[in-house]
Amino acid sequence: MKIASKIFGEKKTEQTAGYVDLEKYVDAKKGETPTGAKMYVRIGEITRYEDLKEFSDYVYGGNVLILDFSPVAEEELLLKRITNDLKKMIGEIDGDIAGIGNNLMILSPNGIKIDRRKLRGKFA
Repeated sequence: MKIASKIFGEKKTEQTAGYVDLEKYVDAKKGETPTGAKMYVRIGEITRYEDLKEFSDYVYGGNVLILDFSPVAEEELLLKRITNDLKKMIGEIDGDIAGIGNNLMILSPNGIKIDRRKLRGKFA
């Protein structure tokens, strides 16, 4: 028996105490759910300008993208170029783009607008 399993116990795949193992719902080959969803929300990380093509295709396909640009955040010129191209792309498809925190932005296709107001709890 492995040391980790002695310390943490065996991995349980059944529903126990409010925990549902979602691994059985994910297609391991594609990383997508077999539900036949019409739209996906995906998280991407941009590390170079050439990555924009892949991310653009994803949003053009009608999906929502949460983009982490922290790897290029220190390169001001590159970040400005990427941001300007993303804004143009979103404008072409009548989508929406918004910043989330310091190093994230969300891009949505046509028909999905981003509400920029934060939801707060009743007592916040």
